[in-house]
Amino acid sequence: MPEIVLEIGGRSFTLVCDPGEESSLKKAAEMLAVEALRLEDAIGRVPESRMLLMAGLMLADRTKEMETACQLSDTRLKTLEDRLLESEAKLAAMTVEMNKTPEPPEEDLFNNGEAISQSLSKSVGRLEAMIDASA
Repeated sequence: MPEIVLEIGGRSFTLVCDPGEESSLKKAAEMLAVEALRLEDAIGRVPESRMLLMAGLMLADRTKEMETACQLSDTRLKTLEDRLLESEAKLAAMTVEMNKTPEPPEEDLFNNGEAISQSLSKSVGRLEAMIDASA
């Protein structure tokens, strides 16, 4: 098993880890080292065990905050997905409704422009009403 040396709070620690975990362990140690430096800057040098405990607690607190933020994001995402599905269903219903409107015979297209314009205005009005009702 690989053996690695980590620097945390100005102190060296030798640890053994499973093969392939070296990089992950080094990154975690770097995070702990940053917290240890912050503590040392804030309160001065403290005993090793206390420094590691406090730095670990600070990281745990930050992790909890991130978990809460992720949960809020997941909830928001779920709400937006639900709203999207509802909007898609309403759009499908509107499309079906619009397709139910009969098309005028071909001869009316050239001879009855005013009626077509009124029919189109009514269709647009119905669509706008459906959109307003869904908002």
